[in-house]
Amino acid sequence: MELSPADLEKLHTLAIETASSTGRHIQSRVGNHGETLTKDGGHTLASQVVTEVDHESEELILSALKDSITEYDLGLLTEETEDDSSRLESDYFWCIDPIDGTLPFTEGVPGYSVSIALVAKNGTPVIGAVQDPVTGKLYHALKGGGAFISGEPVPKIPTGPASHLTWAMDRSMNSIPCYPELHEAMETVAAEIGLAGLKIYDQFGSVLNACEVTNRERSVYFKFPKPEKGGGSIWDFAATTCFFSEWGRPVSDIRGDALQLNPRGCTFMNANGALYASDEILSKRVQEIYREFVERGLTG
Repeated sequence: MELSPADLEKLHTLAIETASSTGRHIQSRVGNHGETLTKDGGHTLASQVVTEVDHESEELILSALKDSITEYDLGLLTEETEDDSSRLESDYFWCIDPIDGTLPFTEGVPGYSVSIALVAKNGTPVIGAVQDPVTGKLYHALKGGGAFISGEPVPKIPTGPASHLTWAMDRSMNSIPCYPELHEAMETVAAEIGLAGLKIYDQFGSVLNACEVTNRERSVYFKFPKPEKGGGSIWDFAATTCFFSEWGRPVSDIRGDALQLNPRGCTFMNANGALYASDEILSKRVQEIYREFVERGLTG
């Protein structure tokens, strides 16, 4: 069914409240997360780790959203439950990551979050809500309604100083074969735009890595494509794509094309990568670096 502006406002509020309450539960379980298990995820440890709290968080979210699923005939995609393909049939679907960054959560360090998005069948995210349980920050957006951090509009210019280029990255990035060349290329980009060098943040999950771009004036987060299963999944990018779109900042795959957030078949995003940037100049430069690496045969 088609959702009215009033429906979307109501669901936006529901996503915010659900992400916030789930984040509080997660934070209450730090250091007491039960047994750490592995699941069939991507090829990195971060994509395979799961805890009791992941499942508890999913149950809390589904309990909060179940009435909306019935009322508005919504589909559902969530990390800890098998994809039932309802996302391909309904006009909209909830897209949920109960804990993004389970690995830092088990280590008791910042970098984990709750991510809830509402995505249209065509792959356009219309609602995004991300709760950082450690800081209490809530990143949220409604298509056509703007982007906010804890209820306040996101500044058009990020607030942090721009003495360095901030490069948020997944932990696995520095283990790829071309990382030394990539690090050198990113240092060159920093010099080109008049900055002293790089500051690298590499302990966060994908969701907060994207959110970190809002905190620094010149900053970027990206994933290169890879042949192995992984590279994040739809639920890693849906909420933050809505947020960036409403913030007016570039978000795309590594080639500059729109992220495909409701593909048929596999939910993994390894084929095309992802790219979030504080401005178009940085976005274009990372795309150029990727093309150069492909031409030089450095991407594997």
